[in-house]
Amino acid sequence: MISRTWSRTAITLSLTVAIMCVYSMVALAAPGQQGPAGQLSVNGEVSVNGTNAISGATVFSDSTITTAQNSSAVVSLGKLGRVELLPNSSVKLSFSDNNVSAMLDAGRVRLATSTGVAATVTTKDGSAVADNNQPNVFTVDVECGNTQVATQTGKVELRAANKVQQVAAGSSAAAGQAAPGSRCTRLTREPTFGALSGGALAALLLAAGGAIAAAIIAASQDNDINVGGTAPVFSPSR
Repeated sequence: MISRTWSRTAITLSLTVAIMCVYSMVALAAPGQQGPAGQLSVNGEVSVNGTNAISGATVFSDSTITTAQNSSAVVSLGKLGRVELLPNSSVKLSFSDNNVSAMLDAGRVRLATSTGVAATVTTKDGSAVADNNQPNVFTVDVECGNTQVATQTGKVELRAANKVQQVAAGSSAAAGQAAPGSRCTRLTREPTFGALSGGALAALLLAAGGAIAAAIIAASQDNDINVGGTAPVFSPSR
């Protein structure tokens, strides 16, 4: 009898702690928070506005998302599309009814957006602006110290230093100076993502773009992206 009582006590205590943790994260949301929201999926260690995050959390516009080493995160935005952060990345993500923008401070981010959605990624070197007349899937990388843009689907402009570079599907472009000793400066060909270039890169990007574009179409069938129950909710960082 005593053993069973202690067992029930331990279970009750564990549930209480879990509920308190969830409600402490929910409390981060500002009262009356309005506007679109994104649903977060995490792999590894991810934080939102400095607070550890779990899959199923609700993320509002103007939130800063950070991934640790060997970690990644995806913010699903319903009909707008989705934003993926790769390891060691930090992004301030903003979005409205027909706009998605990201300020990339570190790492890599991949955006997949639907037709009619304006998408922009800003870095210290400039900005990558997607053509909103078509679906777009593109990656922006600042790991080497400069800015690299690779387009998998659609068309993107890399605007930097009064220069505009057209980045069509299957191609890439760079702005700024890569850090000495980085993987970009060790390549003998034009800087690209990893060690791929030319036809091999184009084939890989087109294959990835097709898969992600299919995911966007499937996601656009459901416009309800808010999470019910007691999922954590993150308000914008101030």
